[in-house]
Amino acid sequence: MRKQRHRLSLTLQQLGEASGVSVGYLSQVERGRATPSLGTLSQIAVALQVEVSFFIHTPKTQDSLTRADERPRFAVSGSSIEYEKIGADFPGHELSSYIMNVPPGYASEEVVHEGEEVIYILEGEIAQVVDGGEHIMRPGDSLHYLGSSPHSWSNKTDKPARVLWVGRMQYEQAAGANRIRPNEGALATAFASSRP
Repeated sequence: MRKQRHRLSLTLQQLGEASGVSVGYLSQVERGRATPSLGTLSQIAVALQVEVSFFIHTPKTQDSLTRADERPRFAVSGSSIEYEKIGADFPGHELSSYIMNVPPGYASEEVVHEGEEVIYILEGEIAQVVDGGEHIMRPGDSLHYLGSSPHSWSNKTDKPARVLWVGRMQYEQAAGANRIRPNEGALATAFASSRP
């Protein structure tokens, strides 16, 4: 992140203003003391004029069928969350989908972004905060909300959780600008006891 920020001659303050992420948090990310969620990483990617894949290697799946024992798995560097990719990368695809394996005690930062999210708990329990209201979610529970509502989530239990997250992360050219803007729409985050 720091390398790309320097390449664009941006200060942390400028990156913070462009991404909507606090300077303090960006500094922690650059020093490896904090790991952003995919939503926050998307905001940072837009401000740095790159796609999220610039920061993480997500295995490419060409076919639309993903067998349970063949799901590509990955983690954002430094994060304790393991992602299982369940969507495919065929031409014209718009949806991204993951199962998130969330360890006990994990807490995300609060984020705001374009689009919307739907979360669905597969296993465990998560505390989802949207617009200041906390929702304790258990297996089978779902929640649909706009990304423009400040939101965060955590696994306050001593057991891991599994969450399904499905969304649209489309990068398109903003009118009159050389930046790409994400549209994280329809994120279906199935959090099994931990979450998005």
